Amino acid sequence: MSDQTVAGEPNAPIRVLLVDDHAVVRRGVRAYLDGYADIEVAAEASSGGEALDGLAAMAAHGELPDVVLIDLLMRGLDGVAATARIVRRHPTVRVVVLTSFGERERVHAALAGGATGFLLKDAKPTEIVAAIRAAARGGVFLDPAVARRLTQEIVAPATGLASLTERERAALVLVAKGRSNQEIADELLISERTVRTHVSGVLRKLGLSSRTQAAVVAVREGMLPADP
Repeated sequence: MSDQTVAGEPNAPIRVLLVDDHAVVRRGVRAYLDGYADIEVAAEASSGGEALDGLAAMAAHGELPDVVLIDLLMRGLDGVAATARIVRRHPTVRVVVLTSFGERERVHAALAGGATGFLLKDAKPTEIVAAIRAAARGGVFLDPAVARRLTQEIVAPATGLASLTERERAALVLVAKGRSNQEIADELLISERTVRTHVSGVLRKLGLSSRTQAAVVAVREGMLPADP
C-alpha cells in the first residue's frame, strides 16, 4: 500500500486511536494504516476503559486524536458504552465502530451513542481508510451491509421526507454520501452556515438526533443506493 494523501486536507495527519482487545487485530490495522501519509496511529487501547483513560491523558496535553476506531464487542467496558462516553466527554473526537452481523443491538446502541461510522470486521483496508477520512471531515461512513441492516429497523416517520425542502433533501443526500458540511456547501454553492441550518432542519423534521441516523434514513428511503 503506497503513501496517499487527501487533496485539500491540512498537512497534519489524521490522528487515530485504535481500540480492540486483540493485540493481533491492533497490529494488523496499524500495519496498513501506516501505509498512508495522511493517517497517524496516535495510540492503542485494549479496552473501553483503557481508551477513556488514554483520551483523558491526551486531552490534558491538548493531544486528542481526531478519530477513534473501536471494536463493539470487548471484555470489560465494551465499545457501545465507551462510544457514548467518548462522544459525551470529548465531542470533537469522532468514533468509527467495527461490528459484525451478529451485533445488531450493539450497532443500534452505538448509533444512538453518537458513532459516525460503521464497518464490518472484515472490511478492506481501503474501506477503513475511507471511514477514518470521512469521520475526520465530519462526514458519515456506513458499510453497505450495515446500512442495509439498519435501514430495515431504524425508526423514523416515513412521511417526514415530504416536509423537507428541496435544499434539505439535497443536503440529506450528500450527508448520506459522507460529505462534510464544507463539501456540501461547495457542491450546493451555499455557505457552510446555511448547510448547518439545512442539516438541523432535516434532523428536526425527521425526529432524528445525528447525521448518521439521517444517512440511514436516506438509504432506506431510496434516496441513493445502499452500495457505492
